[in-house]
Amino acid sequence: MTLSPATLQLLAHLPAVCNMVRRVAVEAGDLTLMYFDEDGFVADIKADGSPVTSADREAEALIIRGLNAFAPDVPVVGEESVAAGNIPDLAGHDYFWLVDPLDGTKEFIKGSGDYTVNIALIHKGVPVLGVIYAPVPGELYSGCGEGTALRYMAESGSEKKIFVRDMPVEGLTVITSRGHNNQQKIEEFLAGFKVAKVLHRGSSLKMCMIAAGKGDIYPRPGETCEWDTAAGDAILRSAGGKIVDFDGNVLSYGHAEKKFLNPEFVASSGFWPIPDSD
Repeated sequence: MTLSPATLQLLAHLPAVCNMVRRVAVEAGDLTLMYFDEDGFVADIKADGSPVTSADREAEALIIRGLNAFAPDVPVVGEESVAAGNIPDLAGHDYFWLVDPLDGTKEFIKGSGDYTVNIALIHKGVPVLGVIYAPVPGELYSGCGEGTALRYMAESGSEKKIFVRDMPVEGLTVITSRGHNNQQKIEEFLAGFKVAKVLHRGSSLKMCMIAAGKGDIYPRPGETCEWDTAAGDAILRSAGGKIVDFDGNVLSYGHAEKKFLNPEFVASSGFWPIPDSD
């Protein structure tokens, strides 16, 4: 589908679009904080067994309104919309949004601040723009192309460029989820590496840590969805890193026929898979 001239002109300037998306993400994050401060809010269980709260649904509705305000002809694939059966037809669309309004709902329900708002713009299967906002610490990450990755801290108002780091001589800092049920497979994957320490973070902040040079690798066996990774993928690529499946292929997005499920993957500062010496 051909986009309007106004939308095409806007999308030709991704840094400007990124600033707009950042504002939408912060507004959605502020909405989730209103629920985060409440006692005893109720979580429902979706068909796939995962929890969902009013904060998830209302934040997604806010994000969709915000994105439609400046790019009304770009379809939005949102986690909660898909769960409700509202899946846009992406046929003929080079661009679409992938949205996870509250990544880390289990952490949110437990009262942990390790949850984020994730928004990504996809172009022909490639994540070209990503914004991740962690409302509790007021920490925002964004990226829209090589060398554009940024970290912003609301408390200090400071913003700086971020880049992945070189592989440390003393060994890798591995980032994993808390309570991951594929721990044995992770340990088997890491058996060939020198590991200095293991850190546990929730949501897409694991990819942000690698993008900011605070970690080196995040192996992820098991099931994830495209909206879980797209924004972090865009930011990580912008910082010099990458996400690939276990066979070394970069991830692509927009696979409705696969229910938007990702293959098992490895996010890293760019060193994995290690190139063949010959």
